Amino acid sequence: MPQQSVDSATLGELMHAAFRALRGRWIKQLAPFDLTPHQFRALNAVARSGDDGGLRLKDLAETLRIAPRSATEVVDQLEAKNLVQRGPDPSDRRATLITLTEQGATMRSEVREDRARQADEYFAVLSDEDRTELERILAKLAEENPHRHGPRGTD
Repeated sequence: MPQQSVDSATLGELMHAAFRALRGRWIKQLAPFDLTPHQFRALNAVARSGDDGGLRLKDLAETLRIAPRSATEVVDQLEAKNLVQRGPDPSDRRATLITLTEQGATMRSEVREDRARQADEYFAVLSDEDRTELERILAKLAEENPHRHGPRGTD
């Protein structure tokens, strides 16, 4: 007997429910670190720019897809926690670069380790075959709907 296909609206609802569950776990997981998802995404973006000597505020805003004013607020919050610092941009005296502090690099590493553990717990209900299939499906959807900043899982 042929398998009946699931309508797209149902798939969208299921994907949204799974995303909400992941996001809820992510918010709870960040709480002990006193970080919000936006702050951690910013910390990650700054860390990835480390080889370039730091990240300009406008580039951070673009990476996070938020207004420059909002990026300033996030950087102010991270700076108050001694996780990032502002410094001069050697190529443009008018600009500043945001870099991780040693404390910020340590915090990022700890959060990433904890996030991996949390993800393992979340996906434990799936067999290895299911995980492989889910990865294939999500990669295909990401290919069809390219995102200029890469997969969120890297954030």
